[in-house]
Amino acid sequence: MPCLLCCCCSALRPRYKRLVDNIFPEDPKDGLVKADMEKLTFYAVSAPEKLDRIGAYLAERLSRDVVRHRSGYVLIAMEALDQLLMACHSQSIKPFVESFLHMVAKLLESGEPKLQVLGTNSFVKFANIEEDTPSYHRRYDFFVSRFSAMCHSCHSDPEIRTEIRIAGIRGIQGVVRKTVNDELRATIWEPQHMDKIVPSLLFNMQKIEEVDSRIGPPSSPSVADKEENPAVLAENCFRELLGRATFGNMNNAVRPVFAHLDHHKLWDPNEFAVHCFKIIMYSIQAQYSHHVIQEILGHLDARKKDSPRVRAGIIQVLLEAVAIAAKGSIGPTVLEVFNTLLKHLRFSVEFEANDSQQGSVGSITLTSKDNDEKIVQNAIIQTIGFFGSNLPDYQRSEIMMFIMGKVPVFGTSTHTLDISQLGDLGTRRIQIMLLRSLLMVTSGYKAKTIVTALPGSFLDPLLSPSLMEDYELRQLVLEVMHNLIDRHDNRAKLRGIRIIPDVADLKIKREKICRQDTSFMKKNGQQLYRHIYLGCKEEDNVQKNYELLYTSLALITIELANEEVVIDLIRLAIALQDSAVVNEDSLPVFHRCGIMALVAAYLNFVSQMIAVPAFCQHVSKVIEIRTMEAPYFLPEHIFRDKCMLPKSLEKHDKNLYFLTNKIAESLGGSGYSVERLSVPYVPQVTDEDRLSRRKSIVDTVSIQVDILPHNMPSDDVVSNTEEITFEALKKAIDTNGMEEQEKEKRRLVIEKFQKAPFEEIAAQCESKANLLHDRLAQILELTIRPPPSPSGTLTITSGHAQYQSVPVYEMKFPDLCVY
Repeated sequence: MPCLLCCCCSALRPRYKRLVDNIFPEDPKDGLVKADMEKLTFYAVSAPEKLDRIGAYLAERLSRDVVRHRSGYVLIAMEALDQLLMACHSQSIKPFVESFLHMVAKLLESGEPKLQVLGTNSFVKFANIEEDTPSYHRRYDFFVSRFSAMCHSCHSDPEIRTEIRIAGIRGIQGVVRKTVNDELRATIWEPQHMDKIVPSLLFNMQKIEEVDSRIGPPSSPSVADKEENPAVLAENCFRELLGRATFGNMNNAVRPVFAHLDHHKLWDPNEFAVHCFKIIMYSIQAQYSHHVIQEILGHLDARKKDSPRVRAGIIQVLLEAVAIAAKGSIGPTVLEVFNTLLKHLRFSVEFEANDSQQGSVGSITLTSKDNDEKIVQNAIIQTIGFFGSNLPDYQRSEIMMFIMGKVPVFGTSTHTLDISQLGDLGTRRIQIMLLRSLLMVTSGYKAKTIVTALPGSFLDPLLSPSLMEDYELRQLVLEVMHNLIDRHDNRAKLRGIRIIPDVADLKIKREKICRQDTSFMKKNGQQLYRHIYLGCKEEDNVQKNYELLYTSLALITIELANEEVVIDLIRLAIALQDSAVVNEDSLPVFHRCGIMALVAAYLNFVSQMIAVPAFCQHVSKVIEIRTMEAPYFLPEHIFRDKCMLPKSLEKHDKNLYFLTNKIAESLGGSGYSVERLSVPYVPQVTDEDRLSRRKSIVDTVSIQVDILPHNMPSDDVVSNTEEITFEALKKAIDTNGMEEQEKEKRRLVIEKFQKAPFEEIAAQCESKANLLHDRLAQILELTIRPPPSPSGTLTITSGHAQYQSVPVYEMKFPDLCVY
């Protein structure tokens, strides 16, 4: 018989305790007593003020059962708590929740995996409940810490370890959902929480990344895989976390990613880093993209002294982020990105230069480290190019100017990049890197007018490196120009220098030259011609230089040439031919033949483009004769391996050359204004010869004393210019009957002008000018132009430089200089 005392005590106990005790069977295997559970639920709903006491009593029993390892009763208590939570939503549930969370914490603290999973499942159910009113005192610090620790479980049994990690990830997901829906959600974004949550998710994502890197890209996971795979579940939770981030807490969620990647040395190789930031960029709201980019740039600055491969890994991550952000708006980050990248480009070149110097001093080869720095530089250039090519046109123009302003040019201080520590080799390297970056940015740029693509403020600094003594720099400048000039994608059709049998087969695309383009060529055409002319005469030119120069001429013809420009281009081509024949620059035979081949290829192209039959016939005839007698004057032969070169080019028949008089005759018959063809092309004078460190620009000196009288009868006009010029030398070569003595005399005159001091030449010129002035002043009233003066004027032409005419008696020779 039951003890009467026990029965009396049981009857005196509070009803809620009796109802709670009734749900526990004598044998825990029988599970929760459902009938009694329904009574307890009805009682809790009817008397919600008793919920806190019910929760406290359940917590007391659960704690006792946990200590006694009575897992069966623990499962029943948690099931009862879950049902009560789902059934009760009144304001009185707040105290009950505290008891519930206390019980969940007890389970998570236990060392048994089953209880930890049980507590996590209960917490996830609770997280999905939307409470009517926010809780102003509840905190989840313990749960964040505990769930994060479960994500790093190292249990010896793989299955149990996976189960615990999945529970930890689901718990973090529950915390995030619960706090985001709460009005106090800002607490979860505090750094002390993010520093635990984010690395825990990345740790689990990283494990599957290592597996995927060996077996290939994973397929789309099924629903079951998402539940059983910690990596997939962690990635989904990470995406959900970032998707809920706002302007104020975005950085707190991103910075722990950098810490994790640094701590686990995941920048080299950086596959996982790239994967993480792709997730970040696609998960966050588009308007916050620039925050992530700024964080990457800041981290790149912080790690600027790390190994090259680490820096390269960060830059490649930046490239992926920029590739995604460039599709939307990234606001004020544009210039910051380019400025930071160019700064690190300079760092890399400086490191490379320092390593090279140390290697040369210690006789140690540092090729591997140098190659690593080149990886960094290539990554920067690729990032700059990709970012720039995805910007709108107006921003791309600004970036082109920005980069061009960084390119250092010897003798100037207009650039804004610090090169004081680089030296000559380092400066050359940074020049090449910046021009390669500019080439990437200009790729695919299509401006409606050429003045938009090549404004004067951009054209002048762009062409400055084209006269430097470095063939690679000159190649890059030409390629940048091609990107900007070629607005109809004709460059691929012109690739390679060759004699094109029928230009019509190329199907060149072109439009009528607009007024803006015509104005551009009137203003800047001579500048373009000059750089092409001087670029052809460089001693270190290789085949690619000639190919790019030929392409430049062809693109100008297609995109910018009216009748006047065509005449100027033909004059330029003839001047190049003459320079190769006279060889005033003492070029090797290969380079002279290369110029001849370039001229042949271009005149063949332009003759077919303007379709003047007589012009085409003359060009074809010269090419035919060259094919039989001098194939080394044609591009197909001179740029071929093992081409046989002649010993000299002085004794060739004039039928091998394109003749100005025949070209003028053929074009004149078709309505072209050919008067200017008889005027030899002379490049304009600028300061770029001095700035470009050319070895010698005093190639030939012509001195002209111009005396232009008023009202002189045409039949009494005396030759008013006594000159020794390039044209005079050309005529001397074309004249078969000239005596050897006259040739020697002219050679001595040229040699004198090349080697004699400027003061001596100027004194002789002044003496001759004064003599002519005295003779003619007796019978003529002189008008000198320009400027109006009662005396003669002196014009000094020095190779590529022509100085302004100055009245002889006003000249102050110490103020003049010839470089």
